[in-house]
Amino acid sequence: MSAADVVEALKGRGETVATAESLTAGLVTAALTDVPGSSAVVRGGLVVYATDLKHALAGVDAALLAQHGAVHPEVARQLAEGARERCGATWGLGLTGVAGPDPQDGVAPGTVHIGLSGPSGSFVSTLTLGGDRDEVRKSSTTAALDLLRDHLELPVE
Repeated sequence: MSAADVVEALKGRGETVATAESLTAGLVTAALTDVPGSSAVVRGGLVVYATDLKHALAGVDAALLAQHGAVHPEVARQLAEGARERCGATWGLGLTGVAGPDPQDGVAPGTVHIGLSGPSGSFVSTLTLGGDRDEVRKSSTTAALDLLRDHLELPVE
């Protein structure tokens, strides 16, 4: 599904989205806002590339970051929740991972965690993606939009 399809689905439901992105550094928000009329559904986005900003801006638990590092499924979940809460959106997407080429905190390149927070709770999808840095980031963006799309296809609660 394209970003345009996600925007149209959100419009049809009268819902909004916000992001907190580390790995993708704003690519998901950029994809969504490339769509004409996206201002009706995109509330905003946080680029929290630095670990301390994941806590300061998105509200990720500092103890979690200290214990597990920035690349962890629970970090993705909390990023999504933080984006949703801080931007006042129906849905929040949070992305963290390792694009490469080198591992980060012992985590292999291509490891990606995507959090989604919405009306019925929060979910995390963990992926192992191949390719170079650019391919991992692009594939992560597509996967985040797909995750949101899958939840938008469910009936409105």
